[in-house]
Amino acid sequence: MKQSRLFNPDAIQSILDDWPETFAEAKVIQQRLCEKILLQDQLSSVNYIAGVDAGVLNKGRQIRASVVILNATDATVVEQKSAVVDNVFPYVPGYLSFRELPAVLSAFLQIEQLPQLIMCDGQGIAHPRRFGIACHLGLITGIPSFGVAKSKLVGDYESPSLTRGSHKPLYYQQQKIGAVLCTRDNVKPVFVSPGHLINIDSAVHWTLTMGRGFKLPEPTRVADKLASRR
Repeated sequence: MKQSRLFNPDAIQSILDDWPETFAEAKVIQQRLCEKILLQDQLSSVNYIAGVDAGVLNKGRQIRASVVILNATDATVVEQKSAVVDNVFPYVPGYLSFRELPAVLSAFLQIEQLPQLIMCDGQGIAHPRRFGIACHLGLITGIPSFGVAKSKLVGDYESPSLTRGSHKPLYYQQQKIGAVLCTRDNVKPVFVSPGHLINIDSAVHWTLTMGRGFKLPEPTRVADKLASRR
């Protein structure tokens, strides 16, 4: 594995071995770890970008997650891995990372070419406790991460024009937490928010850069297809 300076497979496996089992434990973890999130952009050159998504199998009893590594220049797929684990958390808004990350991290541990940036199908700091799945994944892996969600979890905004590239700020509790971004003409916008080691402007930039004519940017669009076996 071509490791980044911060990516530590042994530490990640240790986290998985001690994964919380209750919502009370999960909430405490969110409240503690959200203070470690950094929103200063720490991107240098991005050669590879990961798309991350997960879906359910066997009537929700298992989670299948996929990590797809794309070339950041032409959006070609250079590697893809999937993992299936037992589901230990039901779906409750605000706790998605505790449901999906065991499978996502298991897939990440198989990756040979680590990315310099991760794009998640979900939220970053656009979250009630400022700790969505992109924050959680970025903090664990040490890789800059952000979320591109199809729907809003929290916040208020003015609708952008339905022209590709048009965007408006997303606010929650009087703080700017992301952007509502139109990625395709005449199509409803997506909700972009930074997770860790990236700011809002860079998250918007990379969402548009990795667009290939669809509503969803290519990393999460391909990961969604793989996770859903489409």
